[in-house]
Amino acid sequence: MNKILVYRKMLNKSQSEIAGLMGISTQAYSNKENGKTEFRDSEKIIFKNLLKSIYPSITIDEIFFDNKLSFVEFREV
Repeated sequence: MNKILVYRKMLNKSQSEIAGLMGISTQAYSNKENGKTEFRDSEKIIFKNLLKSIYPSITIDEIFFDNKLSFVEFREV
């Protein structure tokens, strides 16, 4: 399962809600979440800041570049 999708579901947010926070269309966000286009640095920061509420020490590398999703993180969804 896509890590960004899992994190978004953990936040209990829709693609549309995240897209709105990033100032992009839902389709543009969907393309990014599905790996068709890359997140901009500013969008990565927004996503990281949203995750700080549940993972205070999470890094952009862990979110976007470390492909390992721990079993604990996956089960929380």
